Amino acid sequence: MHVVATAGHVDHGKSTLVRLLTDTDPDRWDEERRRGMTIDLGYAWTRLPSGEWLAFVDVPGHERFVSNMLSGVGPVPAVMIVVAADEGWMPQSAEHLAAIDALGVRHGLLVVTRSDKADPSTAIEEAQSEIVGTCLGEVDAVAVSGVTGEGIADLRAALSRLVRSLPAPDEAAPVRLWVDRSFTIKGSGTVVTGTLPAGRVRVGDELLLAPGGDRVRIRGLQSLKEKVDSVAGVARVAINLRGVDKSAVSRGMALLTPERWTVTDQIDVRLCGMTSDELPREPGLHIGSAATAVYVRPLGPDTARLTLATPLPLHVGDRAILRDPGSRRIAGLTVLDVAPPPIKRKGGGTAMARELATWPELPDAAVLLRRHKLLRETDLVVMGCEPEGRPVTGDWLADAAHWETLRTDLAEAVAKHAANHPLDPGLTVEAARLQLGLPDRRLVEALVRPPLRLESGRIVQPSPRTTLPPEVTEAIARLRRDLERHPFQAPEAARLAQLRLTGRTLAAAARAGAVLRITDSVVLLPEAEAQAVRLLSALSQPFTASEARRALDTTRRVIIPLLEYLDQKGHTVRVDGNSRRCQNEKGA
Repeated sequence: MHVVATAGHVDHGKSTLVRLLTDTDPDRWDEERRRGMTIDLGYAWTRLPSGEWLAFVDVPGHERFVSNMLSGVGPVPAVMIVVAADEGWMPQSAEHLAAIDALGVRHGLLVVTRSDKADPSTAIEEAQSEIVGTCLGEVDAVAVSGVTGEGIADLRAALSRLVRSLPAPDEAAPVRLWVDRSFTIKGSGTVVTGTLPAGRVRVGDELLLAPGGDRVRIRGLQSLKEKVDSVAGVARVAINLRGVDKSAVSRGMALLTPERWTVTDQIDVRLCGMTSDELPREPGLHIGSAATAVYVRPLGPDTARLTLATPLPLHVGDRAILRDPGSRRIAGLTVLDVAPPPIKRKGGGTAMARELATWPELPDAAVLLRRHKLLRETDLVVMGCEPEGRPVTGDWLADAAHWETLRTDLAEAVAKHAANHPLDPGLTVEAARLQLGLPDRRLVEALVRPPLRLESGRIVQPSPRTTLPPEVTEAIARLRRDLERHPFQAPEAARLAQLRLTGRTLAAAARAGAVLRITDSVVLLPEAEAQAVRLLSALSQPFTASEARRALDTTRRVIIPLLEYLDQKGHTVRVDGNSRRCQNEKGA
């Protein structure tokens, strides 16, 4: 199926034209038929000579109903601009064309009606001269008469050519169905309708209702009043929602694929059609069927930050309209960032304007990563960008230059901590995370590279010759005097406390290589390891713990943890439950 919006100021002529093509009156209200004026959106469809179905969204032409018109034009990929031969191009035609151009619609057809009342050539020439300078460019033109039926066959053929020129929609795209109607059917409950531009919806699917964030499930589907199990865009769709009250859904809301859109109330945009200084401070923003007031903060001549009164589901690259209700002027916009960083300091807005001025029309993942420095792959997905590059950890992506800056900052933070807290075993990962302003501990761990190392949740500098405070140096000197004659008679806990070699002091001495800490209560000199291996190697192999104790002239309190330490270091190996042997050079 394909969907086309019928635009233009000739309400009665448009409705008649759609009725001739579809055998359906798109004007749904009695007041519309009585006044000959389209007030709200109308819907009808027909089968083209090619066999394809084409649905029409008939939009109001009168200036009082511009919001309704924008709701109909917003989600469709193509337009049929209708002009009367006896009236020609009108101001309202220009406003409709400005909206179509602002939305970036690139496929269209010009239809001149009432060709029985006046020569259509003048109206065609005038309208094409207006249209050619927009996104539509050169368009086919067809003259028809709703009275005589002349030109209707040509129009059907032109519509067939138009739909063949339309790009194929992405069936795998995330769903964003802007709601243009909601009503209740007895026995079924709430039904919403809209134009599905891409993606696929199925009975049983769970979607997100935005704004608000409620999860809803599809109970039933119709397309062109036929029940279906699934529908792919582009299509007109009616969706029966399970367990949703009609009062909870209204025009301008959207049904979304969960976790694929950013529902945001602040965006950075590039403008077209007006400079940022020309915009009113609080224009109306229109996208899809949604409309909301916004506050404009100009950045550069063609860039601005918008704060939305109502959050909307958006992607980078979305096209939308800003309209000044007073002057009726229209500006187009392209969304550059759906989650822009805050403007904190004086001059921050100017810096952001310079940055955005270098961006392409459609920012990609690399551009966004350069701005945000760190993003999850899932962040880019909900922004509407395909993730690029290799994560630094988990699903975190990092701008390369920023990542190197973080490495330097981490090394400086660890060095500063070591200088200010020489007895600490190192800077904790959490403290480093806070200092660097990082959102995830894993990022800190990923930044650690030699010569830094990670030990028990702390980041440590490899400094075997660390300069210890004088009081620690004095404590080690006293320990050395204690162990001078009996190097394996480790002091008791009371003596270690007397020497003040406990807690952080002992840990700092061990890190500096000034002592050999077997356990917190078994502390020897650093050369004791080599001495123990030499003495135990001289014993008959294998040997028992008692034989080792006698050879080293020590106690069971010391020998058991010391032998376990030598096992861990690979100097000794257990033979059975009671004996060990020293490893020779070949590891035998």
